[in-house]
Amino acid sequence: QVRLVESGGGLVQAGGSLNLSCAASGRTFFDYAMGWFRQAPGKEREFVAAITWSGGSTYYANSVKGRFTISRDNAKNTVYLSMIVLRSEDTAVYYCAADRSPTVVVSRPQYWGQGTQVTVSS
Repeated sequence: QVRLVESGGGLVQAGGSLNLSCAASGRTFFDYAMGWFRQAPGKEREFVAAITWSGGSTYYANSVKGRFTISRDNAKNTVYLSMIVLRSEDTAVYYCAADRSPTVVVSRPQYWGQGTQVTVSS
């Protein structure tokens, strides 16, 4: 079992920045690829970003490329999502996710956090 707890969400103006964190506990953190998803009101949950266990490879949705950066610190069992130039359409609940497979973490990860709200005001 992997427990994921997100933090760092909040209200920010359009064009601003925000940093999310996800602390993992339970299994060995570096065995897992990590990802971020988001769900806006009335919309399906969508993939945002993912990172392999070593941090050597990262993946992004086209809508966030160049604005969002995923990173991880295996010594701290934490994955981060740095977001800049935020837009109103980035408003959503952001979820941290984990899976042993980097090809699965981008679509059907096994473990999920409870989510943190990000609201971008225009």
